[in-house]
Amino acid sequence: MEQTNEFIVPEELDDERFDAVIASLSEGHSRSYLKSLIKDGSVLLNGKEAKPSAKVHENDVIRLSLPEKMIPDILPEDIPLDILYEDEDVLVVNKPKGMVVHPAPGHYTGTLVNAIMYHCGDSLSGINGIMRPGIVHRIDRDTTGSIIICKNDMAHQSIAAQLQEHSIVRRYYCIVYDNIAEDTFTVDLPIGRDPKERKRMAVRPDGKRAVTHCKVLKRFGQFTYLECRLETGRTHQIRVHLSHSHHPLLGDEVYGGKRKSPFKTQGQCLHAGILGFIHPRTGEYIETSAPLPPYFEEILGKLDNISE
Repeated sequence: MEQTNEFIVPEELDDERFDAVIASLSEGHSRSYLKSLIKDGSVLLNGKEAKPSAKVHENDVIRLSLPEKMIPDILPEDIPLDILYEDEDVLVVNKPKGMVVHPAPGHYTGTLVNAIMYHCGDSLSGINGIMRPGIVHRIDRDTTGSIIICKNDMAHQSIAAQLQEHSIVRRYYCIVYDNIAEDTFTVDLPIGRDPKERKRMAVRPDGKRAVTHCKVLKRFGQFTYLECRLETGRTHQIRVHLSHSHHPLLGDEVYGGKRKSPFKTQGQCLHAGILGFIHPRTGEYIETSAPLPPYFEEILGKLDNISE
């Protein structure tokens, strides 16, 4: 018996190889195994067979048929959620640091998906398959803050369209190294996969357009507290843009280079504070605000004392 999952190719995977995209979207299976399924005709691109090397594009539909024994058992777990907003269509939660958004190799329990499956029961969109019920966008494991969950396919399609149109309001807060002289600045540089390390992203001329608007909230001499508004939503966008601008995020172990954090951060000091969207059913503008986590407030307090 087979299980069929359907995926819609997101913007950040546009123009990537078919086998690489399905490996990224399905997660939990090796690229070589998925490549063999593509060759066997078990993975279809827009309803047709395609070569593993074929380029896919945003909004393409991929249908994956897996033998039942290959499907990981993702179970609901009674994990407390910090709920910022909830109704019959959407749920906005304040994700804690260290929580993975959806199951992946090595993380089949304790994820946000396990938690929302318990909280929402069967009321979750199924567009992104059994590994990502309700998930329409994500934030990194060590990034805290607002993330929207869709309880049905109607809501999922609406929120996905808003993400593609870049109309969702997303304001992040971060602490970066060094003093930034400008009060406001914009980083408009294309981002793509790092050719040397596929799990990393990088500024590269053949990448997708990426725009981050930044505003200085406070300067501490050796560090600066910023608000960053995403105009686009590329993978690791803020982290890549600020690192490329020679102001990597405090605690960023991937893009921070050789800089060592003098504070306990457990990864990058980045918080998704404001999330605003048009409600899929009512058309009303909804905006939520996730308070800064305690560790972030503690670091700001220590920086205040140092800079006095």
